[in-house]
Parts: sequence; structure tokens; C-alpha cells
Amino acid sequence: MSDGLPATLHLKVVTPRRLLVEADVEAVFLPTLEGQIGVFPGHRPLFVGIGKGRLVYRENGGEDSVMVRGGYAQVQPEKVVVMTEAGEDESSGGAAA
Repeated sequence: MSDGLPATLHLKVVTPRRLLVEADVEAVFLPTLEGQIGVFPGHRPLFVGIGKGRLVYRENGGEDSVMVRGGYAQVQPEKVVVMTEAGEDESSGGAAA
């Protein structure tokens, strides 16, 4: 049953400091400035502003998430790239380098 749509999305979440997430996922739920949206394989191209909140993704039948704070997401039918200001472990201002 091949209808031409990809089975998964390649998700990449990056901050200015590091790569937070890189995985092939079944779905991504983004906290946009207009509210949460769900992105599935084959989604039409979209460029959207990201707000503060939890980015949730489904991978191998389970869910995982990462906290994001602002930025942008580029959605393509086969991938989602999120450029965000900081992830949950980068917002504390700790001494980690």
C-alpha cells in the first residue's frame, strides 16, 4: 500500500548551542505562536513561528518531548526542522560549557 507519502518525518531540533533531537518520527506537535499544531508525514510545506512550550513527538509507538522557547519551524512533507532559542536544559544559565 504505497500512496507516495513518506512513512515517517525526519525531525531535527537545534539551538545555537547544540542539536537537541534528531530522529525519524511518526508525528510532531509544535507549540506555535497561534497554538499547537500536529504535523504528520506528507504535511504541506509550512514556515511557522514557535512559542514557549513543549514540543512532543511520537517515535516507535511512544511519545517523547522537549521544552522549547521561541524560534521557527520549517515543515516539509518528509521533514521538520525546528530552530529554537533554548531547550529545557539550556535555560537555567548553568556553568556547563
